[in-house]
Amino acid sequence: MTDSFPAADVEKNGVGSDYTHLTNNSIQTFGFEGITVTVNDRTTKRAKNILSDVNGIVKAGEILALMGPSGSGKTTLLNVLAHREATPNATVHKLLYINGKQTNLKDFQKISSYVEQEDALVGSLTVKETLYFAAKLALPSSITKRERIIKINALVTAFGLQGQADTIIGTPIQKGLSGGQKRRVSVASQLITSPKLLFLDEPTSGLDSTASYEVISLVKALAKKHNLLVIASIHQPSTTTFELFDKLLLLSRGHTTYNGSVAGVRNYFQSQGHAMPLYMNPAEFAIDLVNTDFSRHESEASQHLEGLVSGWTKSEAARIVVKDIETAVTIQPSESHLEEQYGANKLLIPLTLIHRSFIKSYRDVVAYGIRVAMYMGLAIMMGTIWLRLDAKQENIGAFTNAIFFGGAFMSFMAVAYIPAFLEDRSLYVKERANGLYGPTSFIIANFIIGLPYLFIIALLFSIVTYWLSNFRPSASGFFTWVMWLFLDLVAAESLVVLISSLVPIFVVSLAATAFANGLWMSVDGFMVAPEALNVFWRYVFHYIDYQSYVFRGMMINEFAERSYSCDSDCHCIYVSDLQDQCKIDGKAVLAAYNFDTDGTGKYVGYMLLIILGYRVLGWVVLYMRRT
Repeated sequence: MTDSFPAADVEKNGVGSDYTHLTNNSIQTFGFEGITVTVNDRTTKRAKNILSDVNGIVKAGEILALMGPSGSGKTTLLNVLAHREATPNATVHKLLYINGKQTNLKDFQKISSYVEQEDALVGSLTVKETLYFAAKLALPSSITKRERIIKINALVTAFGLQGQADTIIGTPIQKGLSGGQKRRVSVASQLITSPKLLFLDEPTSGLDSTASYEVISLVKALAKKHNLLVIASIHQPSTTTFELFDKLLLLSRGHTTYNGSVAGVRNYFQSQGHAMPLYMNPAEFAIDLVNTDFSRHESEASQHLEGLVSGWTKSEAARIVVKDIETAVTIQPSESHLEEQYGANKLLIPLTLIHRSFIKSYRDVVAYGIRVAMYMGLAIMMGTIWLRLDAKQENIGAFTNAIFFGGAFMSFMAVAYIPAFLEDRSLYVKERANGLYGPTSFIIANFIIGLPYLFIIALLFSIVTYWLSNFRPSASGFFTWVMWLFLDLVAAESLVVLISSLVPIFVVSLAATAFANGLWMSVDGFMVAPEALNVFWRYVFHYIDYQSYVFRGMMINEFAERSYSCDSDCHCIYVSDLQDQCKIDGKAVLAAYNFDTDGTGKYVGYMLLIILGYRVLGWVVLYMRRT
C-alpha cells in the first residue's frame, strides 16, 4: 500500500525521541459501562433509547472501531465517550473509567483529543502553520519555541507531509491539499498535544480505500509505538483497513451485537449460526448482518435484532468484556493518577488567535479582499452618480439621499463577511470542545482583527466618494464622515457575528442579516420621520437602530456648518437666518428632521453601546451553544 506507515516505520519517519509526551504510559485502560442515551420520540412522544446499556474497554496501544449501519448510534456513543453532548435534549447514563477510576471533563480534556468528521481547518494556512497554531493554543507555555518546532517537524514527517509542509490547506478559490492529506493534518493537529486518548469520528469519510488505509495505518503505528488508546467510528472500511483495528464494537439500533477482537469476528458469528462466506469483507458482512432498515416487516426486523442482541448478551465474549471492566475498576493501578498538565497561557490565547486570523485575512480573498473590491465598486458608482454636486438648494435632497445610501448600503454589504465568520466559528467549536479556549478569547480576537480592515475600507470608500460627491469640503468633515462609516461597518459586522452565531447556516444567516438590515433602513429616520413612525416601530426598533445614529451623525456633519444658495429668484425652500443673503443655513435642514446639532458625541456613545451589545449577545450565544 503506497504512502502507508506501518508501526516499524514510525521511528524511521521521525516519531521517536523528538515526539515527546506520547511515551507516557500512565493511561493503561479506558472503560465504559452502562452507556444509555434516551430521547423523546417525535412521533410517539415516548422515551426512546438511542443507546442501550453499551459496555466496553480499550487498552493502551489498541484501536477500537465503532461500527454499525446508519442511525445505529456510532457518533452518539463516540460523543458520550468523549464527554461531549450526545444529542440535543437527551438523558444520558454513563460510567467512564480511566485506569479503573471515574473521571471528569476537566481531567479528561487534559489527556484526550477529538478529530471531527469534517475537517475544521483554516484553508489559507499552510500545513506547518496549522500545526504551529495548534501547538500555540494547546501546549503549556513552558514548552520552548525549539521544542514546538521539533514536535511539528516530527509530526509532518510521521504523517508523510514533508512535500506539502508549506502548502496551504486549500480554499474555494485556492487549490491546496487532497482529501486524504487534509485528514492527516486534522489528526496531526490533535496529536500535537500528545494525548493519551484519541477519538476519531469517521476518519475515512470521503476517502478512497488507499487513502483510508493510509490514515488508519498512521494512527495504528502511533498507537502501538506510544501506547495511545484510540476509538474511531467508521462506516464500512475495506478488508485491509478493517484488519488494522484491534477491536470492534458493532451496534444496531443502539444495541451491542458484538464487542471483541477483529480477528474473532468470523468465528463469533459462525458460532451464532451466521457463517461468513469465504473471501468476503468481514466489515461488510457484519454491517449487512445487523442492518434491519431494509427488512420487509418491522416484526421481522425486531425479531432478527433481538436474536443478535440476545446471542451477544449470553455469549462468553460479553462476559469477558464485563470481567475486564470489573478487573480494571478493582485493581486501580498506582500509576492511574493523571498528571497535571496545563495548556497555553489564557491571557496569550487571544493574541495567538489574532495572529492566526491576521494571516487568514490577508491570504484569503474571501475574508476581506472581495469585500474591499465590492466597497470600492460601490464607492465609484456612488461618487459618479452623485457627481460634484453644487451647494445649491436643489441638491439638498440629493445630498441627503447620498448620506442615507452610503451608510445603509455599506452596512448591508457586510453580509459578505458571513462565509469567513462561519469558517472561523466552526474551528472555534472544535477547539472549544477540545478545551483549548472559550467564547471570550474568540470574541475578543474576532473583534480586534476586524478593526484595521474595516477602517481601511471606510477610508478608501470615503476617499473616492466624499470628494467626488462634493460633500462639505473640509478635513474635519472628511474625517468625521470616515468615523461614521467605520462605526457603521463595525456595528454591521457585529450584527453578522450575532446572527451567524445564532443560526450558523449560511443561507439562513444571509437571509436573517439581509432582513435585519432592511428593517434598520426602514426605521432609521430617513424614509419616515421618527415622530411619524408607528409607536411600535419607533420605541422597539428605532432607538436601537445603529443606522439611525449613523444617518443623524452624517447629516449633522454635512449640514451643521454649511450653507446652500437659493434659486435665482431667492426663493428658499428652507427658512433660515441667511434668507436675506439668498442662502439656506444647513441647520434649517437639520431642524426639519429634528436633529440636534450638538448630538454627535451622544450619538457616538449610542453606537458604541450598540456595538458592545451585539458583541455581548454574540458571546452569550456562543457560550450557550457548543455545536
